[in-house]
Amino acid sequence: MRWLLLWGLMVCVGVGSTLQLSTKQASFIAQKVWQNEGAGKDKYLIWWNEGEDFASLGIGHFIWFPKGHTERFREVFPMVLAYMEQKGVALPKGITPQSDFPWQTKEAFFWAKRHKSIYYMRLFNFLKETMEYQAMFMADRMMKALPQMLESIDDADKAATIERRFNHMLYRKDGTLDERGLYILIDYTNFKGEGTLKSERYKGQGWGLLQVLEHLDETNPNKYRAFADAAKAMLSRRIKNAPPKRGEERWRRGWNVRLDTYWK
Repeated sequence: MRWLLLWGLMVCVGVGSTLQLSTKQASFIAQKVWQNEGAGKDKYLIWWNEGEDFASLGIGHFIWFPKGHTERFREVFPMVLAYMEQKGVALPKGITPQSDFPWQTKEAFFWAKRHKSIYYMRLFNFLKETMEYQAMFMADRMMKALPQMLESIDDADKAATIERRFNHMLYRKDGTLDERGLYILIDYTNFKGEGTLKSERYKGQGWGLLQVLEHLDETNPNKYRAFADAAKAMLSRRIKNAPPKRGEERWRRGWNVRLDTYWK
């Protein structure tokens, strides 16, 4: 049974030997994700994007909904809080995994941000001080993505293909851990999800890790480029299928720039 050790976190990833990811490798991946999500700038640790009905927090821009909000996308920040709580991390006063985003509107949030309200600063400092744990959460989520994907597939041949392609990205031909492949899997899972949530689909078609692996060209000698190309195709399909009022075409360029970091 193969395991990955990340900051002391042991995660099963398949069949094989025990592997260890160094703190340096893990830190590199965390910084790459944070650069993708928030340009590595503190001001984006808590943000509310134009055209979205929810806030994004932390180095992974984890989604957190205001009270009463319903959305097709997976609400991830409560999962981060639950993970940290499980690891013994003290959460900010008044915030639990069951809490809603503290501000009901974008205007109220940006007022608190501009005036550095006590509640805002408490949350900001928490995110600033727990970047390592946020990265640990992302790695844990990515490793759990494979069994989630396989469980969602009824066809045995298709499941075997997805598992093979996942490991194709995660390991080199000699069986050693591929750090760039690990970064790609962590980043895309955090970026667009596992692809198993039925609500995260337009016209019945998803855009998560599962869908990218379904369309991955294993014959391409540059597997990083192949993954980026498949991801671009899935996100292009998402833009085409999205309700016109969402205006998702505006995201295309930024998404493609991010995906190009996978192979350039």
